[in-house]
Amino acid sequence: DLFEIFSNLIYDNEVNSLFVILCAGLVFAGAVAKSAQFPLHVWLPDAMEGPTPISALIHAATMVAAGIFLVARLIPLFIVIPYIMNFISLIGIITVLLGATLALAQKDIKRVLAFSTMSQLGYMMLALGMGSYRSALFHLITHAYSKALLFLGSGSIIHSMETIVGYSPYKSQNMVLMGGLTKHIPITKNTFLLGTLSLCGIPPLACFWSKDEILNDSWLYSTIFAIIAWATAG
Repeated sequence: DLFEIFSNLIYDNEVNSLFVILCAGLVFAGAVAKSAQFPLHVWLPDAMEGPTPISALIHAATMVAAGIFLVARLIPLFIVIPYIMNFISLIGIITVLLGATLALAQKDIKRVLAFSTMSQLGYMMLALGMGSYRSALFHLITHAYSKALLFLGSGSIIHSMETIVGYSPYKSQNMVLMGGLTKHIPITKNTFLLGTLSLCGIPPLACFWSKDEILNDSWLYSTIFAIIAWATAG
C-alpha cells in the first residue's frame, strides 16, 4: 500500500520532509505542464494547428490526460502532504476559471475547444486536490468522449466552411462567419449539440454525472471554490 509506505517514511523520519515535499512538487509540476494547467497552459491552444482527428485523439483523450492520471496514480504520496493537496486544488480552480474565461473571448472554434479542454482538466485537478480521485478519473473518461465528439464535429464544420470562404484557417475556423448549420449540415449540428450539452453537464448525459460529483465534493471542501466551479460549469 503506497499510502502506508509514504506515511511510515515521513512520520518515522526515515526521509527528510522537505525532500519529500520537493519531490512531490516537482512531480506535480510535470503533471501541470502535461495537462496544460496554470501557469504552464499556453502551449495547448497553439497545438491545435494539427488535423482535427489528431486533436480529437491527443487533446481530448490521450496526451493531456497523462498528467491527470499521473497525479491520480500518486495520490497516496500527495495526500500525506496537506500543503501539496491544497496547492493542487488551487491550481485546478484557477485553471477552471482561466480556461472558461479565455474560451469566451475566442473566435476560432478550435481555440475555443482548446480552452474548454484546459478548463475541464482544471476540474479534474480540482477533484484530485480534494482527494476525490474517482470523480476525477470518471470525468476524465466522460470528457474524453464528449470532447472527441466536439472536435470531430468542428472538423466537419470547418470542412464545410472551406468550400465557401476558402482554405484559410482565419476564415474557415472563424465562428463569426458560421451559421445556418441546421439547414446545411443537420447531422453535424445535432451531434455537435449533443456533445455541447454533455460537456455543459445537462442530465442525463455523461458529463452531468461526473461533473455533479466534483461540484458536490467542492461544496464540502471550500465554498469559494464551489462557487467558482459552479459558475463555470456550463
